[in-house]
Amino acid sequence: MTTTDRNTAQAQRLLRFHQPEKLLRHLGPLDEPVLAALFGTDAGDYRGRLEEFEERNREAAATLSAEPDTAARIAALPFRPGEHVVALGESTTADRLSWFEILRHLLPKGVRCTNLAVSGSTTAQALTQQLPALGFQRPDWVLCMLGANDVQRIDGVPLVGRAETCRNLIALHDLAVARTGARWVWLTPTHTDPDLVDGYEHFRRAGLSWSDADLDAVADFLLARPEPVVDTRRAVRGHHEADGLHLTPSGQSAVTAALLETLGP
Repeated sequence: MTTTDRNTAQAQRLLRFHQPEKLLRHLGPLDEPVLAALFGTDAGDYRGRLEEFEERNREAAATLSAEPDTAARIAALPFRPGEHVVALGESTTADRLSWFEILRHLLPKGVRCTNLAVSGSTTAQALTQQLPALGFQRPDWVLCMLGANDVQRIDGVPLVGRAETCRNLIALHDLAVARTGARWVWLTPTHTDPDLVDGYEHFRRAGLSWSDADLDAVADFLLARPEPVVDTRRAVRGHHEADGLHLTPSGQSAVTAALLETLGP
């Protein structure tokens, strides 16, 4: 791989997982030339890459739609025309090829979808960044996948205790529902590929690690909640990028399929 190829791949990855406009709302709307420059490209190339992501999401949705029983599950989903569905989350949801971006192409015409997820978000950051933005959206439904960044460890030391994660998730739900009246669906954090995580150079250098046991603790808490919960853990097995943490596009489709199976049986 040449240096140019590596730079292109890195720019594509950054663009896939990061949307600076979500973190810079206080600056007002950012136009395409400004956003493109942040990724080291021009407005035309930036727009073309976004269109490519969107086309891949349409293709993933079409592939899912063609699978047995999927049409019936889509028809049974609770989201109706005129309703607004909003996603909260971290990189698994902020991914421009995410399960939520695929889902929006499966929903009936007239269902509006907004993705507020921000890569790297902890539950505490979601309370301070995504919750305020949610209040302006007036959602009918909230789909929330958080907790994976709470359980990351540095040199084996957990950064956030389970009690704090649970408290933040409860606060996020209770405050959002009190402010908006939205109906709520949880998605568990996805499992990792431990071997890939352990072998990923950038994680090794930073001392970063994740444990599926820690992720399971968050999932167990969510599964004990009264709200609907999509358990994503088994669905993503064998569908991780080289870092062992983020999902491949096929892994994202698997999460969408798990949601369809849970909400539209």
